[in-house]
Amino acid sequence: MSHARFRNLPDYLEKGDVLVLNATKVIPARVWGKKGDKDIEFLFVRERDGGVWEVLCRPAKHVQAGDRILFAHGAEGTVISVDEEGKRVLHFLSADVRSLLHRTGYAPLPPYIKRQKQDARWRDFDRRRYQTVYARKEGAIAAPTAGLHFTPGVFKRIQRKRVSVCSINLEVGLATFQPVRQERVEDHRMLEERYTISPGAAQKINAAKREGRAILAVGTTVVRALESAAEGGRVTPGARSTSLFIYPGFRFQVVDRLLTNFHLPRSTLLMLVCAFAGRDLILKAYAEAVQQKYRFYSYGDCMLIL
Repeated sequence: MSHARFRNLPDYLEKGDVLVLNATKVIPARVWGKKGDKDIEFLFVRERDGGVWEVLCRPAKHVQAGDRILFAHGAEGTVISVDEEGKRVLHFLSADVRSLLHRTGYAPLPPYIKRQKQDARWRDFDRRRYQTVYARKEGAIAAPTAGLHFTPGVFKRIQRKRVSVCSINLEVGLATFQPVRQERVEDHRMLEERYTISPGAAQKINAAKREGRAILAVGTTVVRALESAAEGGRVTPGARSTSLFIYPGFRFQVVDRLLTNFHLPRSTLLMLVCAFAGRDLILKAYAEAVQQKYRFYSYGDCMLIL
């Protein structure tokens, strides 16, 4: 166990290693609408076809099936259903919802990052900072936070080391933050998240596996995408959904190394990390991090597991 600055990450990489990034881009998914004279906060979670969106809202008790919600710029959504998990499904007849989010939306920051309601002073700052420097394809409601540490300067040093870099896309959604409430871990069921792996990325990863070169996943979302796409130790390209839950006992087929932040207790993220490196080692590392006053969660520090 050792301590280092993130700028020294390239020192831990070898020529030919493959660094896999999640290039998903966070949408400004947090907006406010009105039902009558009541202000309702909405989190636009997932887009379906035909102007339909899955959303969370608060106070939720005021929003029921059949309600009409008015948003800025004349956009209007109708609640067509409420599912068993509390999500509302909104239908927009004519509005360009993504345009609405970009014009009026706020970054969907985790609740432990405190902001006053609709505080426009922080809007542009948060939308810019809660994003990796390599984010490309929109669709996530949270940043793949292990990637927030990277800067263009670090990437230049990685390239000089002749490390191969490729990107996949997993739209970080509610599954990533879904707490484990069951007494038996095996009874927990993950929500689905969509991911895409291009033929080029799959080819690069599979070539490295054949040649014995290491695959380093940047973040737990990359791990879930690659292991979901694994068939006989090879990554299959394509666009799919995954509800893969990785906990101790899981047999990894693709990922050899992992860069990840420090996670909450009882989270599926912490269980994945324990599955990868062993529970005892990870708990020892977390105790060391606490002693050294490392920062946890989205804007916190990270660990590299080799």
